[in-house]
Order: sequence, then structure tokens, then C-alpha cells
Amino acid sequence: MTPPGTPPNIPPEIAVQPVILCGGSGTRLWPLSRAGFPKQFLCLTGNESLFQQAALRLAGMGTTDIRVANPYIVSGEEHRFLALEQLRETGIPLGASLLEPIGRNTAPALTLAALAALEDGTDPVLVVTPADQTIADQVAFTRAMQNAVREAATGSIVILGIAPSHPETGYGYIQAEIAQNEESALVVRRFVEKPNEATAQTYLDEGGYYWNAGMFVLKASVWMAALTRFRPDIALATREAWQKRSIDSSTAARFIRPGKSEFTAIPADSVDYAVMEHCPGSEFPIKMVPLAAGWSDLGAWDAVWQVLPKDNSGNAHRGDVLTTDSRNTLVHATSRLVTLVGVDNIVVIETPDAVMVADRSRSQDVKAIVSQLQTSGREEHTLHRKVHRPWGWYDSIDEADRFKVKRIQVKPKASLSLQMHHHRAEHWIVVKGTAEITNGDKTILLTENQSTYIPLGQVHRLANPGAIPLEIIEVQSGSYLGEDDILRFEDNYGRST
Repeated sequence: MTPPGTPPNIPPEIAVQPVILCGGSGTRLWPLSRAGFPKQFLCLTGNESLFQQAALRLAGMGTTDIRVANPYIVSGEEHRFLALEQLRETGIPLGASLLEPIGRNTAPALTLAALAALEDGTDPVLVVTPADQTIADQVAFTRAMQNAVREAATGSIVILGIAPSHPETGYGYIQAEIAQNEESALVVRRFVEKPNEATAQTYLDEGGYYWNAGMFVLKASVWMAALTRFRPDIALATREAWQKRSIDSSTAARFIRPGKSEFTAIPADSVDYAVMEHCPGSEFPIKMVPLAAGWSDLGAWDAVWQVLPKDNSGNAHRGDVLTTDSRNTLVHATSRLVTLVGVDNIVVIETPDAVMVADRSRSQDVKAIVSQLQTSGREEHTLHRKVHRPWGWYDSIDEADRFKVKRIQVKPKASLSLQMHHHRAEHWIVVKGTAEITNGDKTILLTENQSTYIPLGQVHRLANPGAIPLEIIEVQSGSYLGEDDILRFEDNYGRST
């Protein structure tokens, strides 16, 4: 008999640390995805970017026994402000931004997050997800992830598996024990590489095989122990890079940078190859929770077509699009009208500086076009015409020999760096808001329809002291107009180049 006044049997609270992996460039989704603005930051489905969707999904996991911390973001240096701004738009505070000086695949990325999570002496359950996936059923996702968290809290390594709907050859597979119910955690028997179509069909016929979704749930200490067991070289090298870390809290973010030379020396490997594939039959119990939530990794334009709503002819269109007698097409129009007449199964992606047309069944091959752009040194593989910066954005609206015209927007209370150029002069015309301009040893205020001139070699800065966005038109003239012609003297965002 329970004595009077005894508190109810409340399970202990599980501390969860979300980890969002933001690496990758999404080359097969060019021209919308670029190296400087990769697919995880695009709004391909719904009104939020894939990264924002991932952050919101993870924030929604909390319940009476699960406490969800603010997320860690693991990304490259070049995307840090883009991720920070998009996270701010969701209203979710940042836990920490872990900045990789160079890509070393997912195993070192997860190790950085584990080391950060262990810093304060706690040992939370890490919920690790890529930033570039989509989920149709949020409720089913939350239920599956909560099951995985509770299983991982006991010391197991847990992965998420997708029941295959067709013999897909682009994913690795997980073989697990046959499920007794839809939500039970299943013992993982083995991992198998991406199969050919005949083998993939065999997996479907046999049952017990799942697509590997690339989501992992485990305690931080369990990851470090397993990594030390199976890849001690990665564990040691990442610890050395972590010990040489620097922390930049000069902005609203907490940027943590591992030692650059030490991190560069880390062997590159994925979470799967480094650890997961060695776990079945080892001292590290590994289980899988089935995820039936309309998952897609949106690896190519055909996958985007699959998840978008379609009309009665199978067409999925976004933007200004008109069609006649066309079926099973995908069109994404960004800046102008796109029309289709009498075509089937094609993809048309239009941006201000590029148009891509492909057979929908060949959408994986878009990466070959990106390789050609890289080989020829063209900027279209890296940047859009409109480029986002921590202070706002600029749009290069016209360019020819010895001149370039930009439209520039500066956020309220933001400013560009104090800088100078060796090869160009600039004319600035204010079209909206108020500009505070440092031009040599003078500082002036300009408002709508006023202008100024920045001579070649003059130290200058553009700032927005107002409460509304500042917009200007910039006309550059000179012998060289590349973005690398900039020498920074002061910068609010810690940039040196």
C-alpha cells in the first residue's frame, strides 16, 4: 500500500539536444540551389525553408517527460548568418552555431555537437537530423521521435527508418527485425549499401528492410564511446580541434569555431560508415524506429515534384505559370512568366540569371551541369543574382564592361563594414529610408532621392540608422568589379574577407 502523501510515479525528465546538420550544397536542385544559398535554405514546400521546417519539427517534440533545448546548428562559415537569420524568423532561440572551417562529412560534425553538449557536465540525448528533408505528417514524426528519444535515454543508439514504397536505388537500406507493431523500436540486423533495382525489389518482397533516413538519436556520451571504439582517429582528431576552439559572441549568436588546422586534419567520414554499420552485434545496442510520416530528402527535382500538390494533369507549378495540353510537369518560376505547350514529364526551373529544362526522369543529372559551371569558373554555380548578407542583401541588376548596377537593402540599425576598394568607385542613390554614410573623414545623412559619390580608394561605410529598411541603387565603375575587391577595416559581423 502506498503511504499517504507519496508523490505519483513521474518518469524522470529526459534532456534533449537537437542538432541540425546544415552542410551540403544540393547541386541536383540547381539553379534554385547554389553553393552560396543551398537547398536547405529554400522554400520548396510550404512557407518555410527546409531548415526552418526541421527546426520547428524538433522544437515540437517536448512533452511532460522530454525537455527540448535550443538547437545546435552545424554549418560552414559561409552560411552562418543565413542560418541565424532564418532561425530568428521561426522565433526559436539558437543554442550554439558550430562552424566547420572545411567539410569533413557528418561524423566529425556530430562529434562537435556531442562535445559541446557534454561541456556543462550533462549528457543529453542528441536528436540529429539533416536540414534538407521534408515531412508531411508532423504528428506522426513527433510520435516516432519521442519513442526514439525514450529508447535512446536507456543507452541505445536509435535510427529512423522509412518503409520503402518502391525499389529505390538511391538510398542505403536498414535490415531490422520484423515489426510487432507500427511504433516499436526494432533491433537492427545490418546496414546495406545502395542496391541495384533487382536487389531493391527483393528487399521490398522480403520485408524488414527500410530506407535509411539519416536521422540519429543517442546520448552524447554513447556517441563518443562508439566513435572511440570504431574510429579512434576521428575521435582523437576532433577532440584536438575542439580543444583549440574559439568562441565569438560579438553578435546575437554564439559562434563556436574549432581549431582550423586541427579540424582540417580530421579524416572525413559519415556517421553511418564511421559508427552505425559496425554496431549490429557489438556492445553498442542499435535499434530502429519506423517513421511513416511522408518523408522525403528532396534529392532531385523529381522528388520535389512527388511531394508538391498537383492539378488534374499531374502538373506541379509555383510562380507565374501558364500551360496548355501538358502533363506531369514541374515548373518553378521565380521572376517571370513561364509557359508550356504540349509537353510531358519535364522540369523547368527559372531564376533571374538561369533557366534549367530537364526530362523529369533525368533530374539526377542536373549535377553534371553544375560540374560544367564549376570547371568553366562561372559564378552561377555559387551565387544567385540576389545575394544575402548579414546586414541585408544586394541584387546585381545590370552589368557590362567597366560598370555594374546593384540594388541594395540594409536592415534597420544594420551597417556594412568600414571598407575601401582598389579598383572601383561607387555612386549611391537613396530610394527608400535614411542612409548614414561615412565617406573618408566625413559622415552625412541622405534621404530619398539624394545621392553621393565614393571615389576609388576612399574608406567608406553604409549604415541604416532608421526603423525601416534602407534601399539604395549603387552604380559601380572601374577596371575590376569583382566581389573580392574589398579591404575591411571594421566589421560588426566578424568578417575579414
